[in-house]
Amino acid sequence: MKNFVLIGAAGYIAPRHMKAIRDTNSNLIAAVDSNDSVGIIDSYFPDASFFVEFERFDRHVDKLKRKGTKIDYASICSPNYLHDAHIRWALRSGINAICEKPLVLNPWNLDALQEIEEETGKKIYNILQLRTHPKIIELKKKIEKEIKENPNKKYDIELTYITSRGKWYFISWKGDMEKSGGVATNIGVHFFDMLMWIFGSVKHQEVHYSEPLKKMTGYIELENANVKWFLSVDSNDLPKQAKDTNQRTYRSITYDGNEIEFSGGFTDLHTVVYKDILSGGGFGVNDARTSIELVYRIRNFKPIGFTDRAHPLAEEKLNR
Repeated sequence: MKNFVLIGAAGYIAPRHMKAIRDTNSNLIAAVDSNDSVGIIDSYFPDASFFVEFERFDRHVDKLKRKGTKIDYASICSPNYLHDAHIRWALRSGINAICEKPLVLNPWNLDALQEIEEETGKKIYNILQLRTHPKIIELKKKIEKEIKENPNKKYDIELTYITSRGKWYFISWKGDMEKSGGVATNIGVHFFDMLMWIFGSVKHQEVHYSEPLKKMTGYIELENANVKWFLSVDSNDLPKQAKDTNQRTYRSITYDGNEIEFSGGFTDLHTVVYKDILSGGGFGVNDARTSIELVYRIRNFKPIGFTDRAHPLAEEKLNR
């Protein structure tokens, strides 16, 4: 049985990590979060020690280790800007790190983390769960086969992700560019990673419109695809069909007019990733690198206005 500690227990994503720890027959022995609304732990590991101050958590972990308790992994679900520091703490404490997306906010931090991996002999893993989704794996195989038959094939992709957020969102750390990286990083990074994993590396990219904490749209040319993308947390950007059915979230990815349907099957993807890590696999620093580099460039790209490569819904909603 592997022993885990958890950094960040009160957020939206932490329960998926708790479930993955339980479902891999592992044990959560301690957790820390500055927010004490963490009753969800009772559903998974009611005997886990809990702390609201990192210093006391650190002391507890150190005490456990000195008494001979082996801690194998630290699951990191803290705000984006703290991932880097918490990964470094884990490795320097002799613990492997499993971290939520984005691994870090700035690409140069990846090199420093790899140096710490070499120094400590411990590993860093990133949760890139869309790469484990059966429908996405199936699509990747299909595309690879088609490209093998036609190496010059270019697919036309439209990525639309609008997930309405209330006023609280902008008061939280997610409403701070320095802490979240904005919508491209906070809600877009896993879609960009998935598209590059399937359609190849970035050849060209541009941003057409940017309110970086609220909505962004642009264009990316990949090796085998042209991608028009639109990300927003503003309910005013929802298409009519979503508003008519009172949907607060609208997600669509199409290639050559075909919808990539993967709405179901998300519940257990963290468990799939954890099982892969525990069996010697997992996604490391280099797997995360391309998407971190891309979202960094996107949020630092000066918008050029709408072009003939514009996302149609974005142009309709924002070009006024």
